[in-house]
Amino acid sequence: MTSYFTESKVEAAALEWLSDLGYSISFGADISANGQSAERFGYDQVILVERLTNALSRINPNISSELIEEAVRKLTLQQSGNLLADNHAFHKMITDGISIEASSDGGERRYVQVWIIDFINPENNDWLAVNQLTVIGSQERHPDIIIYINGLPFAVLELKNPADEDATIRKAFDQLQTYKKDISSLFTTNEFLIISDGTEALIGSLSAKWERFMPWRTIAGEKFGFKGIPELETMLKGIFNKERFLDIIKYFIVFNIDEAEITKKIAAYHQYHSVNKAVESTTKAASTGGDKRAGVIWHTQGSGKSLTMAFYSGKVIQNEAMSNPTIVVLTDRNDLDNQLFEEFSRSHELIRQYPVQADSRKQLQELLKVASGGVIFTTIQKFAPEKDEKYPLLSERRNIVLITDEAHRSQYEFIHGFARYIREGLPNASFIAFTGTPIEFTDRNTPAVFGDYIDIYDIQRAVEDGFTVPIYYEARLAKLSLKEDERPKLDQKFEEITEDQEYQIRERLKNKWARLEAVVGTEKRIRQVAEDIVTHFEERTQVLEGKALIVCMSRRICVDLYEAITKLRPEWHDKEDSKGAIKVVITGSAADSEKLQPHIRNKTLRESIKKRLKDPNDPLKLVIVRDMWLTGFDAPVLNTMYVDKPMRGHNLMQAIARVNRVYKDKPGGLIVDYIGIGSFLKEALTAYTKTEKKENVVNQEDAVAVMLEKYEVCKTMFHNFDYSKFFSGKATEQTTIIPAAMNHILSQEDGKNRYLKIVMELSKAFALSVPHEKALSIRDEVGFFQVIRAQILKHTQTSGKASEETDSAIRQIVSQAISSKGVVDIFYTLGLEKPEVSPLLSDRFLNGLRKIEQRNLALELLRKLMYDELKVRMRKNLVQSKVFSEMLEHSIRKYQNRTMEAAQVINELIDLAKEMREANRRGEQLNLTSFL
Repeated sequence: MTSYFTESKVEAAALEWLSDLGYSISFGADISANGQSAERFGYDQVILVERLTNALSRINPNISSELIEEAVRKLTLQQSGNLLADNHAFHKMITDGISIEASSDGGERRYVQVWIIDFINPENNDWLAVNQLTVIGSQERHPDIIIYINGLPFAVLELKNPADEDATIRKAFDQLQTYKKDISSLFTTNEFLIISDGTEALIGSLSAKWERFMPWRTIAGEKFGFKGIPELETMLKGIFNKERFLDIIKYFIVFNIDEAEITKKIAAYHQYHSVNKAVESTTKAASTGGDKRAGVIWHTQGSGKSLTMAFYSGKVIQNEAMSNPTIVVLTDRNDLDNQLFEEFSRSHELIRQYPVQADSRKQLQELLKVASGGVIFTTIQKFAPEKDEKYPLLSERRNIVLITDEAHRSQYEFIHGFARYIREGLPNASFIAFTGTPIEFTDRNTPAVFGDYIDIYDIQRAVEDGFTVPIYYEARLAKLSLKEDERPKLDQKFEEITEDQEYQIRERLKNKWARLEAVVGTEKRIRQVAEDIVTHFEERTQVLEGKALIVCMSRRICVDLYEAITKLRPEWHDKEDSKGAIKVVITGSAADSEKLQPHIRNKTLRESIKKRLKDPNDPLKLVIVRDMWLTGFDAPVLNTMYVDKPMRGHNLMQAIARVNRVYKDKPGGLIVDYIGIGSFLKEALTAYTKTEKKENVVNQEDAVAVMLEKYEVCKTMFHNFDYSKFFSGKATEQTTIIPAAMNHILSQEDGKNRYLKIVMELSKAFALSVPHEKALSIRDEVGFFQVIRAQILKHTQTSGKASEETDSAIRQIVSQAISSKGVVDIFYTLGLEKPEVSPLLSDRFLNGLRKIEQRNLALELLRKLMYDELKVRMRKNLVQSKVFSEMLEHSIRKYQNRTMEAAQVINELIDLAKEMREANRRGEQLNLTSFL
């Protein structure tokens, strides 16, 4: 029985939708030789020459008919035998025009450009859809629908019957591959290949493999359909709208040439629409009166973020409103800088120039002094002045755009850090951020610096679209040799503590990490993990082709695990980098232990291993890493990650995304967990599939108003105290101001607590207000306030938890403000000899305290030292330390209640300190020692 619904009905529906878009419709037989409206001389002819000639004459009215004929001849003779090379040459003609040699009236030779398409006025082009056109090459074939622009075949649609279970969309793809071999002349000028069964519809380029044919889920970029909704209508109306069709052809197709291999890439729908929204927001931000914040694009890892950045740059560069801008691409690591630079270099035709990588601070500054143009790659660390120098003004142009990959906290160092230097050098530049991770709910800094979200493409949509594969999780926990309630609760942002945490916190967390590392890295446990990985990986590769990364928490564990695995499988080991099935990839130096040395490689050697891992045919199957290749590394053949390192949040998501790339029939990426990241993974996946982030919208003017209010309160607390020499005085003057300023604050009623609170509030408001000009105008004073706050905490805090604020911007500001003035030794500044831990306090030190002028500071300093000593004593003699603690508190209350002057309280405390010292000595004489 014949089905009521047939392939011809899908074809008829497609033609009707194309007609609604303004295309003329012709039946293939009618325009062929001997047809009613013949436009072809033979069945091997695929270009409609008369339409082409008429269109070129109309688009180029000032070009002679002879030159038009020469342009037509060039277009019809593009046959070198290499289809992709010919297609590449044709695409350059589309975007750059055809260069034709002509003679001037004086007989001189010159070149004129003949344009194939009118990109400005779409209706000035000839739009035609032809169905069932017979084409004869090595075989006779009948493509379902061919889209012509100006007589050139730009797209081929192959359709299947949705009612026929055997007529799959995959068979439509296979049919196109056959067409490319049998009637290759049809594809020389091709830009799009479309396959559909009426419900499902996919688009691909001329070089795209099956896994790279993608859906197009929106018409105008406002409403998005999902899988299961009829897709052909959305695709035709979304892509073949005349304005969008020409826009995609001009700005959203790139050819990557790697040796003899040519790959053609077309933007996916999320890339296309996000770039256009980003260009619009950039021109607004860079205009006179714009706030220089273009916004944030969050596209999940594996969704083509690097290519999106290249498409964006290409379109911004060619935007007339931007007047030949300079593009600066900022990363925070060399490997990311290199990866993006390679992507942009491959896309040089799209960005109309070759990018330049700044090798030094000096070269970066020279590159940024140009009058216009340029695509510059640099790490943000190169935005640093020479020692003790102000960062120079490089350019006041507004058409400079800084693109940040993975908005890093270094972007928020507005007091004494890279963000400040960038804005001092480029005060009118605009900023846009591209990230593969969402803005955290608590992170107000990213939208404050870059603006609000421009576009979001989360994990759920990426998997549904087939842009990435799903990630699966398998728990194979290797038991730790300690009680569950003793397992350290790792700080959420541990991996960044070396950048911006207070010293005490950094040391505490380092110790916590070290304790866990020791437990995780025991010989017995490593042996168990090695045995399990070997068994698991061998069983997995028997049924699924692929490779794996193993992530460990230290370089030592990486090497120990390698030795344990190769002991089980000695044939996997080879000392040569070009051989062997398993390698360790870590960095290090000559100072590292002999055990690590065989695995420490320079950049060139790491690149050779990376190339081996990416090659599906190379015998290298397993690579063990600590941090390397967990971001910015694409190897589609990877399908498994063995995790034995605590991670969470964006660090975890960036890591596991290494296995979410599409590759052949790869069903998904597998995360095998040995350490217990399951809850963190669930937490992160939940956050990474939320498409609404209204909580992050920042009203900057409100933040500025609060900031100025808190700033005035801070200034009031320094009434009658001149701190101007902190910025302009000599080093000695700057240093002596710090203890004087501390003393000034501590002398006020409840001055310490009020000051700590107000500076914290000011810092939060400041973090939300940058880069507003009013915030930048007070950043030096905010830095000073932070220095004093940090010093008060450092030298008066008694709880052992000094300055543990979790807000990243605040900690960044504090650390940068302090580091800008060097390490301040308050004892040295006050003329005191630093006290030894034991005995408690020397007579020389105590007598020195009596003489210093900053009495309030001296009192706080002495109190802190005594409290710290009492904490130690409490372990030895609880009763005695409690007595001394009560005596200490009693003296301090006298000072706080203003019933005794600071000098008198100092004398009391000195006497108490001596009594504690004597008690300590008596304990030593009686051999009373601590077990701790």
